[in-house]
Amino acid sequence: MTEGTKLLASMLLTGVGATAAMDLWAIARRRLLGVPLLDYALVGRWLAYLPQGRFRHHPIAASPPVRGERALGWAAHYGIGIAFAALLFAGWGPAWAGNPTLGPAMIVGIGSVAAPFLVMQPGMGAGIAASRTPRPMVARLHSLVTHAVFGLGLYAAGWLAELALAA
Repeated sequence: MTEGTKLLASMLLTGVGATAAMDLWAIARRRLLGVPLLDYALVGRWLAYLPQGRFRHHPIAASPPVRGERALGWAAHYGIGIAFAALLFAGWGPAWAGNPTLGPAMIVGIGSVAAPFLVMQPGMGAGIAASRTPRPMVARLHSLVTHAVFGLGLYAAGWLAELALAA
């Protein structure tokens, strides 16, 4: 395997692994705290309306469903996780892939909360940083913790990818 191929495989494994860690946290959070799971069909619905020029919904659940929205939402969820792993690799280079460290992973993980706060939540009718939700501070805290878990997932998945690809 060439170094470029190994780096690409590491980035993909890291992004998928970190996103899976976030999903496992969502399941644990539902069981422990009763917080409902995010419906990725709504993410798919939001994305499906973008080519039609519709960015904002009030709320997204009130917009008519779109065929394939659930699959689109889940694919986007994992694609975005991979994109943030790529950002991590771009920022800290191939050296991070060979020796993952917690700091950069947490910077990217926690920093990734800007995407839902500034793009997804406003577009889906929840306002900037969940300002239009019934309990904005609680929603913000859940988002921040979830993205911190994503950061931990980047670190752990980075190590697992390195171990898997070391041969």
